[in-house]
Amino acid sequence: MILSILAQITTSVDTSGVSEELKSESVLDLLFKGGFMMIPILILSIAAVYIFVERVLTINKASKTPEAFMGKIRSMVEKGDISGAKVLCHEYDSPTARMIEKGISRIGSPLKNIEVSIENVGKIEIFKLEKNLSLLATISGSAPMLGFLGTVIGMIDAFIAIANEEGSVSPKLLSEGIYTAMVTTAAGLFVGILAYLGYNYLVTRVQKVVHKMEYSSVDFIDLLQEPR
Repeated sequence: MILSILAQITTSVDTSGVSEELKSESVLDLLFKGGFMMIPILILSIAAVYIFVERVLTINKASKTPEAFMGKIRSMVEKGDISGAKVLCHEYDSPTARMIEKGISRIGSPLKNIEVSIENVGKIEIFKLEKNLSLLATISGSAPMLGFLGTVIGMIDAFIAIANEEGSVSPKLLSEGIYTAMVTTAAGLFVGILAYLGYNYLVTRVQKVVHKMEYSSVDFIDLLQEPR
């Protein structure tokens, strides 16, 4: 039955008219024809853009600790200028600087206690860096699923229209359901792919910052273990 309906639609469609109609369609018109399922997909796209931009700015700020920072800290600690080292850490205000500042404030305590203090601050800073990344990953998976849900809803509408139609089936009668099916799928995949790429980019950036934090903390612990 489906094959006979498709054959009937194919023979009855005026391809020139369809071609002219498609040419006159704008992207905004197509999005509106996606139906109500475009609303959650649009919300997810806005959330994804906001999370990506906010995280990029945060990670850029966290990455600004210069290479000379640890050299200055080493020099001050060796001279016994602990207060000056703390002031320097305050000036840079980065995850690495906050970790080192915590270690400096614990100088005089057993080395194990200093390591634990630095590690605890490091965990907090990593948590801050990874904030909302899991939400971005969720968006990358849920947006295509919403698109596929829109596809199912659109095809249901199309078949309901076929069932309620008496006689020959008009292509225009099916167009609304088919538009919903195709547009929501494309929109969901588009948002999902961009969110997935953005998530992986941010994870890579966070890993680089974490590596720098680990390297700086090891360097600081080595400094404390050097004989005076």
